[in-house]
Parts: sequence; structure tokens; C-alpha cells
Amino acid sequence: MKKPFVLACALVLAFAGCAKSSDTSSSSSTTTTTTTTSAAPAATGADASTTTAPQSAASGGGKKIGVSIQNREASFYQDMERGMKDEAAKYGYTVTVVDAARDNAKQQSQVEDFISQKVDAIVLTPYDSQAIGSAIVEANKTGIPVFTADIANASKDGKVVSHIASDNVQGGAQAGKLMCEALPGHVGTIAIIDEPAVTSVQDRVKGFKQAITANCPGVTIVSDIDGGGERAKASSSMEDILQSHKDLKGVFGINDDSALGAAKAIQSAGLGGKVVVIGYDAQPEAKTAIAKGEMYGDAIQHPDQIGAKTIDAIHDYFNGKKPPAKIAVPVGTYTKADAGK
Repeated sequence: MKKPFVLACALVLAFAGCAKSSDTSSSSSTTTTTTTTSAAPAATGADASTTTAPQSAASGGGKKIGVSIQNREASFYQDMERGMKDEAAKYGYTVTVVDAARDNAKQQSQVEDFISQKVDAIVLTPYDSQAIGSAIVEANKTGIPVFTADIANASKDGKVVSHIASDNVQGGAQAGKLMCEALPGHVGTIAIIDEPAVTSVQDRVKGFKQAITANCPGVTIVSDIDGGGERAKASSSMEDILQSHKDLKGVFGINDDSALGAAKAIQSAGLGGKVVVIGYDAQPEAKTAIAKGEMYGDAIQHPDQIGAKTIDAIHDYFNGKKPPAKIAVPVGTYTKADAGK
């Protein structure tokens, strides 16, 4: 009784054998499982997350995108991440986001992990614009396309397909125009709380200085100090500036943490309302400070648009189109007049 059954099984296996090898092919299969990176063994909660969107047959869904953000705790990057994930959902891409926590070595390791996971594209917001080049080179060797968002690769090493960011020169000019607008008579001495190692900040300061020269040449920049982009350090730097320049009329903070730190030092010195504070980003806490009059205004970025446009550029690349080397997102302004809108 067993022989007919064995014979039938043999015939079935003979006809089905050709298809067996494709069942184990990882290159042609799609992934809907959450992935993790070994760069941070305990990468859970705020440290790493994966969003897997429903696949779209028309757009070639199933692609995996690895994203390393230099400081995921910043609300700017949280908005950018949301923009990426929302846009990725339209195409059916899996997006895995990890936090470099302002640590270059950790970010380098995260890139290595993405390579070992054989992701289809890598997105970086470099913590160290110079040092990140070597990690990009490693991705290039494997043929994985690399994109940068918000902060560019400043190294001569490594090839980036496209850089998506705010038009920071234009944004810096917006901040400069706000400063000129706020200073009585368009004259006085001002300072910059800087972070010169970051490429996007270099562009902001460039645009800011150009706008000051063009719109209020009676204003003089008397101090340009590295505040590290951090509130505590910016506050300390502002204290030093106020000690050295008793007649200071304004300060430009290259991001909201820098501006808020400067504003705190100004308030503590009893100079609230006497020193104009201009920031950059227009995050919720800065908007509150602007509404209270502790800051005059901000250049306002749109990180969600940066995130969405990054995914769009990757989608074009996947579909054989060459995205622009640089994609600029316009920057606006935010003042107290906008607070009630």
C-alpha cells in the first residue's frame, strides 16, 4: 500500500525541483521583518526603530533603507525622521533609523552594520562631516548608494548620490535680515554663537554675514564663538561675550539650542529686551521664547520636507533616475507676529 504513495511523491518532487532554489534566494525576496543594528547592542526605544510599510508593486516595494541620525533626541531630527517614514510608506520601503548620539565612532559602526545587513540605501546626517568619509567609502565599495540629509559629507573621500538640506545660505540670509530689522537704526555690535565644524552651519553664517553687509552695513560683528550647537556651552559662551562687549546689541545663534542658551545668559545678566536674539530652526521651545519676547525671531526650517525629499531622491535612484547632487529646501522666518497664527 505504501509503494503507490512513494511513487506519487517522487513524481511531485521531480516536477517541483526546479523551483526549490528560488525559495532560499535572499536577493529576490522582500523583507517585512524588523531589523536591528549591532552598533548599539541594546538599540531599543529611542535608540533605533524600524518602520515597514505595505509593499507597492508599482513602485518596487520591499527595499530597505538604513538611516543614521547624528542626534535623534533633537526635535528637528524627529521631524525629519517622521517625514522620511511617511514618504517611505507611499513606496513600500522599510526604514530602519538608528541614533549616532553625537558619536562618530558609533556612526561609523552603524554604517558597517547597514552594509552587513545589505540594505538597499543608506542615509546619513553626519556628526563629523570630515571623518564620515571613510564609512561612506566602505558603502561605496559594496555598491550601496549613500545619501546625506541636513549635513553634508565634507570629506574628499566617499561618493554621495545626493545631499538634501535646507538652503542654509538663504536661511542664514533670512536670519541676517531679521537682525537688521530688529536693531534700532540698523547700527550696533553683534555676535555669533557658531559651530564652525558643521557644513550646514558654515553656510548659515555665510548667508548671515552677507545679509548684514547688504542690509545694515552699520552693524559690526565683534565676536564669533564656537558654542558647539549645545545650550549649556552656548550660554557659557554668551556670558563671555557679554563680559567682553558691554554694548552688545544682538546675537545670532546658529540653531535653537544656541539661541536659547544665549537668551538664558542675557536674561541672567539683566539684559532682557536689550540684546536682540535671532535663532535658527523655530522649534517649539524657541517659538515660545519668541512669543514671550525673549527672542526676536528665527529662520524656520522644514525638516519634514527634508525627510520626504530624501526618500523621493532615493526612490528616483531605485527607478533608474539620477537625482540632483544637491536638493535645497527653502527657509522662511518666524517672529512674534507669527506666534498667534
